[in-house]
Amino acid sequence: MTIRNPHRLNSHSLLNIAVVGHTNTGKTSLIRTMLRSTEFGVIEDAAGTTRHVEQATISADNEPVLNLYDTPGLEDSRALFAHIKKLQAKSRLLLPAQVLEQFATRIAINDPLEQEAKVIRQVLRSDILLYVIDVREPFLEKYRLELDILTQSAKPIIPVFNFIAGHQAELAKWRQHLAAFNMHATLEFDTVVFSFEAEKRLYQKIQTLVESHYTSLQKLIDCRAKLWHQLCVSGAKRITELIVNVACYRESKAIHKNLITDSLVEDRLHNFVRKAEQKCLHDLLAIFNFSEKDVAIQKIPVSNGQWQLDIFAPGILKAYGLDVGSAAAKGAAAGAGIDLMVGGMSLGAASALGALAGAGWSTFKRYGDEIKATVKGAKWQCADEVTLQILYLRQKLLLKKLMHRGHAAQETVQVDKADSEKLPDNWSKLISALRQNPAWQEPSIIRNGNPQYQEIETKLVESLFDES
Repeated sequence: MTIRNPHRLNSHSLLNIAVVGHTNTGKTSLIRTMLRSTEFGVIEDAAGTTRHVEQATISADNEPVLNLYDTPGLEDSRALFAHIKKLQAKSRLLLPAQVLEQFATRIAINDPLEQEAKVIRQVLRSDILLYVIDVREPFLEKYRLELDILTQSAKPIIPVFNFIAGHQAELAKWRQHLAAFNMHATLEFDTVVFSFEAEKRLYQKIQTLVESHYTSLQKLIDCRAKLWHQLCVSGAKRITELIVNVACYRESKAIHKNLITDSLVEDRLHNFVRKAEQKCLHDLLAIFNFSEKDVAIQKIPVSNGQWQLDIFAPGILKAYGLDVGSAAAKGAAAGAGIDLMVGGMSLGAASALGALAGAGWSTFKRYGDEIKATVKGAKWQCADEVTLQILYLRQKLLLKKLMHRGHAAQETVQVDKADSEKLPDNWSKLISALRQNPAWQEPSIIRNGNPQYQEIETKLVESLFDES
């Protein structure tokens, strides 16, 4: 969908958008968020990070739609304004845009305003301007001068309010100031706290200002909406696959107690759960095009791909709002026995032989391993329900964080508490059904086509989007 720095595309046939603004307002951040990529450009706290115009192309169904141009920051708007005023005084017959063209083409190399000339040059070559504003900054004279200069280009301008989270009062003041420039078609687009609806509104506003590109932009909007939905569903299904994988897993365990053997069984079970969660973490980050440095659990960063707050760590139950008495201090156990049913009877040691006698071939084929294990004096051990709850709640919160994280965000995601998240309705019944179908642990045509499995998957996926 995205092509960065293309060299052979005919830019004249595409919509050309210049991203402009003062230094360090988040221009590169905006493009990163629109590209869904952390790789475009360089983002630093220091001023003037972008020194040259950089291009990226956004496509819909592999068809290029628009070019984005990341421009250097306007650092000395006062000197630029004064210089242009002098040019206008000398060339009174020229239109304002022609004066800007004269400035951009005649500026000398190594001139103090060379960087500003790069910006003006790209502005004049573009169809529309996105003027990025850091609302945390007060409306100073430099911004007034920048807007005065940019409006002389005779290009449509959309002011984009960045870093708006928690700054509603400042945002209101900016709106008042821009109204004085007759700029009312503004947009709130936080590049840190991402909202797909904000991105959609951006393209819709562009549509209203460049009618000739309306159709191609609508195709882009529809394509992005479809892809975003697919992205979120993929994340939810990956979490569902984790729950299924762990719920269906079991270890055989001798009925006669043996501390060493029991410890080995527990270790194998714990390691399986840990590895399953690690793989889910990696896959979720890959789906949303993030990396491990973007995530922190309990305010401790992920290190070498490992969740630092272990799922079996003491106190984790309280962190996830699960109050199970004394177990909360110990952490999840992942050591519950499985209550399997055959013909309505429990497969306990006392009833196993009776179940064998009354079971048909189809029943034996399904529960044969359980029946044979019981007869031999063994039982199955699986992840307990509390462990599965923590897995589900932790991944649900992570999914929500990733869905609302801009690709320009520098802070690590904090997945420290999930006590506000909810489990699906009939959670225990869903888990019980999974435990009774160990063959569902791995994807297969038979599993995926099973109506009961499809119903369980749908309920788990839908619950993951609750309040997302």
